[in-house]
Amino acid sequence: MLVKILPLLMSPFILATLLFALGLGTMITFASSHWLLAWMGLEINTLAILPLMAQHHHPRAIEATTKYFIAQATAAAMLLFASATNAWLTGQWDIQLMTHPLPVTLITLALALKMGLAPMHSWLPEVIQGVDFTTGLVLSTWQKLAPFVLLLQLQPTNSTLLLALGTASTLVGGWGGLNQTQLRKILAYSSIAHLGWMTIVLQFSPSLALLTLIVYFTMTFSAFLMFKLNNSTNLNSLAISWTKAPVATALAPLVLLSLGGLPPLTGFMSKWLILQELTKQDLMPLATLLALSALLSLYFYLRLAYSLTLTVSPNTLIGTTPWRHPTSHLTLLLSTSTVATVFLLPITPAIVTLFSL
Repeated sequence: MLVKILPLLMSPFILATLLFALGLGTMITFASSHWLLAWMGLEINTLAILPLMAQHHHPRAIEATTKYFIAQATAAAMLLFASATNAWLTGQWDIQLMTHPLPVTLITLALALKMGLAPMHSWLPEVIQGVDFTTGLVLSTWQKLAPFVLLLQLQPTNSTLLLALGTASTLVGGWGGLNQTQLRKILAYSSIAHLGWMTIVLQFSPSLALLTLIVYFTMTFSAFLMFKLNNSTNLNSLAISWTKAPVATALAPLVLLSLGGLPPLTGFMSKWLILQELTKQDLMPLATLLALSALLSLYFYLRLAYSLTLTVSPNTLIGTTPWRHPTSHLTLLLSTSTVATVFLLPITPAIVTLFSL
């Protein structure tokens, strides 16, 4: 299915090989209990995504690929150094037997750099802006899985560091997206903010962090595919998307408000459960700060919703109304993910039971 979504700018056999390597690297990291094996999986994963990012042969795509490679190579080197330091200090290579605080802190920072958590986030908006929507979707979802699972396995964690990284990410993700007009950069800052929520609750309830990751993947999948369907790259081009796909344009504000965490949409579920968990842990000031930071993100989602639905021709946004041609994009994935993004909140009790929260 993913082979059909990705543009065939290279041989189908090469594309299939790269996608296989992309999945293999992540699965190796999932299955590993040894730091060297986990590092190997991360490296395979990184090397497989680079040709997919650079396949357009555009200077911006090449620049984004270079930035991504430098950031990921730095994080991988830091991870290898931290795991070797842990083996030197404790004699252990096992992921779940990290006892010394120094390697734990270094590995947490390396994984934060790999995922794009603040303050190691500056590469993420620039990289996602430089690639197309499909590759940006892979970077925002699949590429987060392996480092997140390693962070999930890391015990004991540096709780103060995780709280600081998570809080900084939610604030930076909110503030950073306010002044953006490029859709891919807005989605990148949205990714940073959502990762901050997951990082904060990670040490208190790993299953809730996993649920938040799945909900975020569903919402981001819908948002990226919606903008890809409309062929919109900036705020002004959203005003004429109603002529291309009126039904998708009508549903897009619901997807964006779900990303913002408004009830009665699916995105409210994870934020609600995280705030409840933080209240149980007597972290009321942090819960209040997170709720306020969600308002920052909500503002730029509302800007997008306004441009989509309330600025129809004649309007003040500069744009030419295009011809409406039949779309050649796959819409089954978009429709499925949109339904999940909008309508899952009523079954929250069943989901809570399923994840044993």
